[in-house]
Amino acid sequence: MNSTPDSSRDTTGSHDTADTDDVVHEDRLWRDNGWTCRVIKNEEDDGWAVEMTKEGEAEPALVGPWTMGRDKKNPKPLDVSAFNTLVKTASEVLRRHEQQLHAQLHKQVWVDTANDRISVTLDIVPDEDDPHALLAAENASGESLAKIRVAPTFKLSVRSASEWIESGYAKPR
Repeated sequence: MNSTPDSSRDTTGSHDTADTDDVVHEDRLWRDNGWTCRVIKNEEDDGWAVEMTKEGEAEPALVGPWTMGRDKKNPKPLDVSAFNTLVKTASEVLRRHEQQLHAQLHKQVWVDTANDRISVTLDIVPDEDDPHALLAAENASGESLAKIRVAPTFKLSVRSASEWIESGYAKPR
């Protein structure tokens, strides 16, 4: 074993989620912990960019500018610190995207009736072949009152939920 430290190697022992055969630590390519980081030529100018792609994904989760090296011509080499920072940033981008998608596909309103407070939810299922949504109602105790399939374009509001409840949970038009 080489006794000099190699700055391109991760010495943290954090290879738990990746097969060690797939681990790559090169100046312009790092593959580790389920992520691939590539330093690429920036097509829009003379600089460099970095892209982070999660394992199994076709598109990068993050693309951004990358620092020039000391020669002002080539990119700065990747290292463990930069890679870990980029993994953290790309993971946050994916998490925000998932939150936004969840918010678009899941809606909830509350309706106060004479007897109870009712939660009405709309969960959109963006299936390519059969897009639809599920409209559901639960009482304040979490007991299911009704669940029906509706068009994915159904607009959930306090008014539409109240009308559905008042109709005895009949399928909305």
